[in-house]
Amino acid sequence: QVQLVESGGGLVQPGGSLRLSCAASGSFFSVGTMRWYRQVPGKQREWVATITSASSTTYADSVKGRFTISRDNAKNTVYLQMLSLKPEDTAVYYCNALLVRTRYSTVEDYWGQGTQVTVSS
Repeated sequence: QVQLVESGGGLVQPGGSLRLSCAASGSFFSVGTMRWYRQVPGKQREWVATITSASSTTYADSVKGRFTISRDNAKNTVYLQMLSLKPEDTAVYYCNALLVRTRYSTVEDYWGQGTQVTVSS
């Protein structure tokens, strides 16, 4: 069974930093594009950043220049380094990955369980 397991969330003061991790575990053939999203209760899930299998990256305007997405293909892990955090960054952060389970499978969409990030003094 394929799972995305996130870690690294927590409580941080404004201006602080956190690094989120999301590791793909289980049996699969390849991992493609990986993304981070976030969601505040009562609001729609918001896209944060994307990294392709070739490590090309894109960011939402709200985090550009403060957040960095990266990946370690050997560990099937994606990271989100968050700097200069603001109270409005408070949300549950979810990772998303496109995986192929076998050589003959189609691409499937997987989500992590979410990790809470709270920015508050």
